[in-house]
Amino acid sequence: MQQRTLALSVLACALALGACQRTDTAPAQPREAAAATVPASAPKPASRADDNLNAVLWMQSSVEYRAATTTVYRAAADRLDRALKEKNWDALVPDERGNAAAGLPPAVVMDVDETVLDNSPYQARLVRDGKEFDEVTWDAWVAEKKAKPLPGVVDFAKAATAKGVTILYLSNRAEHLQEATLANLRAAGMPVKDDSVFLGLGTVVDGCEQNGSEKNCRRRLAGQKYRVLMQFGDQIGDFVQVVANTPAGRSQLLDEYGDWFGERWWMLPNPSYGGWEPAVFNNDFGQPREARREAKRQALDVAP
Repeated sequence: MQQRTLALSVLACALALGACQRTDTAPAQPREAAAATVPASAPKPASRADDNLNAVLWMQSSVEYRAATTTVYRAAADRLDRALKEKNWDALVPDERGNAAAGLPPAVVMDVDETVLDNSPYQARLVRDGKEFDEVTWDAWVAEKKAKPLPGVVDFAKAATAKGVTILYLSNRAEHLQEATLANLRAAGMPVKDDSVFLGLGTVVDGCEQNGSEKNCRRRLAGQKYRVLMQFGDQIGDFVQVVANTPAGRSQLLDEYGDWFGERWWMLPNPSYGGWEPAVFNNDFGQPREARREAKRQALDVAP
């Protein structure tokens, strides 16, 4: 009995001491318990900063982006009558104009992605999930048909159509995405004359061998049927063939055709992706992501 009483006294003392300890910091949770507080369905955060975060955020949330695209399309609409009146006006470079343009019906050639349709929600998903572009997720996004039109583009396209100008969609979306793309364009309010106005990646052009995703053969095909008044895009390759995708090669094209911009060619801003990016890491997407990122860091101009 005495031993039991002594034991109870010791226990009471220990409990009293424990109650007097500091409780400023919560006791550490077991690792399993801490993990259980995060819902299993929560997306895994990216392990490192994403190069595309600011670009996608700017495209989705800035008034500056909306103002820029609206400015481009309003200015182009103001030039449209002049282009129609001048019989020799043509927006194809001589090397891609395989026949006379005079007498052909007028058309405007438009790239689709980030020129007509805004795919920033797809890019935002990649940022959220810490992933990169791949054909499976891209095709799934196109199938959703949820891309919205860029500010200004619908008004321009309707004005052009009212003047008898056909809108041609010369896109690097693959041919098997034609149906979904045209449905999305119609839903966005863009004029679609018929299926023939979609010239996707994989379109066969007799007598012209396509090099990768270059559009020169398809521009030549457009020129066989139409006098191309204007071209719209978000990449230099939307207007002319890029023979050497290097910073120097791309700059040379701008030096050669710079006077065409704001007249025959109309560039939309796209800081999210494009040929300018792989140009700085030797066009090698097979490199690890961090190696590509380091090449981009090295390409920065940090003037002393």
